[in-house]
Amino acid sequence: MQIASLENVVFGYGSVPSLNEASMAIHAGEFIAVTGPNGASKTTLLKLALGLLKPWSGEVYLAKLGASGKKLVIGYVPQQIAAFNSGFPSTVLEFVRSGAYESGAWLRRLRPQERARAEEALRQVGMWEQRGRKIGELSGGQKQRVCIARALAQQPDLLVMDEPTTGMDEASRKGFYELMHHHVQAHGRTVVMVTHGLEEVRPYLDRIIELERKGEGGWKCCTTTSCSGHFAPEALSL
Repeated sequence: MQIASLENVVFGYGSVPSLNEASMAIHAGEFIAVTGPNGASKTTLLKLALGLLKPWSGEVYLAKLGASGKKLVIGYVPQQIAAFNSGFPSTVLEFVRSGAYESGAWLRRLRPQERARAEEALRQVGMWEQRGRKIGELSGGQKQRVCIARALAQQPDLLVMDEPTTGMDEASRKGFYELMHHHVQAHGRTVVMVTHGLEEVRPYLDRIIELERKGEGGWKCCTTTSCSGHFAPEALSL
């Protein structure tokens, strides 16, 4: 099942395109890494796919329904989301629980299963013992984990993360990749993440989308490779 796609998309900031004729597809049950040098429009690619930016031209598709037939649930962890200041009032548990509410259910108390989802998500990222602390008191890596936990508490069909392992040590990064691989394999989720640590995460991936320069003027092109053999390689051109 195709969840999102870009077809011949052109987009830029100012008058110069940073992505030109971008085409790609994301399918249910994939673990995909988006990689490329600094300034290669990786974040822009994600935002276009999620409908957060509108292309100058071309087509962007984002499914309305997930594989279950219910409304597609998206968890998005943008870059720098963990930059909470010391005065941020929420505790870790309160913040993650806010992601566990089902759609349109903000005016009622959390159900037991929603509380359980928040607890499980915090345990999965190793932050349950910190649940009573204020988010602003945490380290950068801890804040990042809490943001990931909140996204997981949503039980997303599609989980999109922009450099989620920033601030994590090597052991934590490996544990994170294993956790994401588990969510893809056991729960059928689709995970798309921007990363610079490609060699570390490669064994867990289904595909890699790599952004490269295309000619002069900073345009980019994209290639994709099959990593685990779960999905056949696709020829992409940006």
